[in-house]
Amino acid sequence: MSVPHARKPEADAPIRHASPGRPKDLAKGAAILEAAKHMFTLHGYERVSMDQIAAEAGVSKLTVYSHFGDKDALFAAAVKSHCDTQLPDTLFEASPDTPLRERLLTIAHAFFAMVSSPEAIAGHRIMCTPQITGSPLPALFWTAGPQRVQSAFAALLQRRVEAGELEIPDLAMASSQFFALLKGEVHARMVFGCCSEGRSVEDHLTACVDMFLRAYGPRESGNGKA
Repeated sequence: MSVPHARKPEADAPIRHASPGRPKDLAKGAAILEAAKHMFTLHGYERVSMDQIAAEAGVSKLTVYSHFGDKDALFAAAVKSHCDTQLPDTLFEASPDTPLRERLLTIAHAFFAMVSSPEAIAGHRIMCTPQITGSPLPALFWTAGPQRVQSAFAALLQRRVEAGELEIPDLAMASSQFFALLKGEVHARMVFGCCSEGRSVEDHLTACVDMFLRAYGPRESGNGKA
């Protein structure tokens, strides 16, 4: 993916949310989201216009604005759609009969598959460009993606704490640490376009989960499950 050029003021105006009114066409909304994800991944945020997204989706630009408000809001919706697809809420629901380590490994694999996808790598690179600093995009990106995932995972951890399987004084911090561990050097190499070296992704994820359990496992083993 190419690095975006300096931001053009299509997004200089305050973010506009989709206007209320008659119910939106769900099929058109889905087509717009898929087109946006494809175009942002292929060309970067700055080089994609709402006209191009509309053409890719086979709808009018007015329809795009009607569904999503503006390009910033559409970008945030694309991030959320990607996260919802790769890490659905069901992944964090209570599963009392699933061993904790197995549960964490399942989430680890799903998360890493999400952040290592071309769409996610492209989005990460967009957020790292100096042109984006000070714009609404970083906050939108964080709310739509990492914040949602970390909050859902913290709730899962809370259930395991209550079951006596973990001892975690700060759930928000532990959740953040878990996903930071999973990304690690492997994800950084992907963002930089470097070749992967060293241990396999499988070994990396397993080591991260085991480290997390050593850090937050109870001093005395508990048998309860969340």
